[in-house]
Amino acid sequence: MEASGHFPQHVIARKRDGHALTREEIGEFVRGATDGSWADYQLSAMLMAIFLRGMTAPETAHFTEAMMRSGFVADLSNVRQPRADKHSTGGVGDKVSLHLAPMVAACGVAVPMISGRGLGHTGGTLDKLESIPGFKVNLSFEEYRAQVERIGLCLIGQTRELAPADKKLYALRDVTGTVECVPLICASILSKKLAEGTQVLVGDVKFGRGAFMKEKARACELARTLVNVATAMGTPMRAVLTSMDQPLGRAIGHSLEVAESIDCLKGNGPADTMEVTYALGAHMLVLAGTAKTEADARAQLERSIASGAARQKFRDLIAAQGGIPAVVDDPSRLPRAKIERVVRAAHGGFVNDVDPMQIALAVLELGGGRPNADARIDHAVGIAQLMKVGEPVEAGAPLCVIHANDARTANAAVTTVANAIVVTVEKPPATELIGEVIGG
Repeated sequence: MEASGHFPQHVIARKRDGHALTREEIGEFVRGATDGSWADYQLSAMLMAIFLRGMTAPETAHFTEAMMRSGFVADLSNVRQPRADKHSTGGVGDKVSLHLAPMVAACGVAVPMISGRGLGHTGGTLDKLESIPGFKVNLSFEEYRAQVERIGLCLIGQTRELAPADKKLYALRDVTGTVECVPLICASILSKKLAEGTQVLVGDVKFGRGAFMKEKARACELARTLVNVATAMGTPMRAVLTSMDQPLGRAIGHSLEVAESIDCLKGNGPADTMEVTYALGAHMLVLAGTAKTEADARAQLERSIASGAARQKFRDLIAAQGGIPAVVDDPSRLPRAKIERVVRAAHGGFVNDVDPMQIALAVLELGGGRPNADARIDHAVGIAQLMKVGEPVEAGAPLCVIHANDARTANAAVTTVANAIVVTVEKPPATELIGEVIGG
């Protein structure tokens, strides 16, 4: 086979024609995204070629490693504890990182977590954290490393030094219709997670109407790819498939979700949120080697809540990153909306459906999301006290409470939410929340 010469047009043509690229060719592509030597139209053409032709397992691993090494790779070798992290592919009401990280840290496992902002209909961990007055998500790598060494926990955003190729390529994927491509998703997730200095990784790969991967089979494909690539790169990983056919928990919206995470740390969290939390946390502790079995790991996590140790870790995290730790004991210090509107059931029965996409749309209407990258978020707005599928409800009883800052958006959200929640006479059958574990 004739050598490509590594000119952009030759590498693009080889992938266009269905060939597997060499490590060197993939390296040229990633360098081109990092240093600007490939034009945007060439990068976009390459992304589309990958989207249409796919990548082999070795290609995906080479691509992920090149992306990871396009920037700074954190050295956390001075951290005494084992290090573990989790990544969620995102869903409506998914605030698990906020309370899971301090729970795991309270069990003696350091959690160096680099998180993202809201994307489309999903809320971002960073946006939720920024609803805590004073909380800073933009730390230098030196500050990040020192904090993990000192308290065993840090939650920050992607820095300019971390996987810069991913930042460039993701922006292009977003505008070229190439987001939903397993090799591209895998490289984007793992390049950042493996550069942060974690030793083991657990993935929460969501499927269903409120997830990016609607079909369970596609979510399973992504989970297997993530586990295989991370393992090949020397980082043991497990991935848990979880359903996102209704919102997770009872709160959607940034400060409301922080308050719900505080409830979780007090032992009062919603059952579905805690089920996902314990499942992910147990795998983190087992992979990190501080628990022999998932049952032992769950017992450790439960003790971290009962003893107050996890709650104290959350206070430590907030104080270390400039926030007001008193919110843990007094959540009323979080941003609060001016208007509360109760959505009531038109008739009695059982909650048969809560459409997660419609709930997410309602929060976007309230100003709790980003319709575009430059939009500002209202941290106070959202939906709370949301009824769950299968719960009984009487005529006129509350289905949820809308938190809004103006009457117009409140009225729009009430209409959207009323259409999203379906009440029927028959109780719906129970559905599975936790699916397969890949890599277990």
